[in-house]
Amino acid sequence: MHNIDGEAVHLQRIDPNCNMARFYALSVQPTLFGEVSLIRNWGRIGTSGQTKVETFVAIEDMD
Repeated sequence: MHNIDGEAVHLQRIDPNCNMARFYALSVQPTLFGEVSLIRNWGRIGTSGQTKVETFVAIEDMD
């Protein structure tokens, strides 16, 4: 049994020499139907960025 606490992992990559300011976030959330969703957010710092949600039957199915 896995514990899904919903805490996100937040990463940033900043390189002023390359005009780079990016963020990345990953979280695993339970769905209302007993499945789990991997939620990925990424983009330029200061923007809302993009989001991709992938849903799996069980956390063991994520690879």
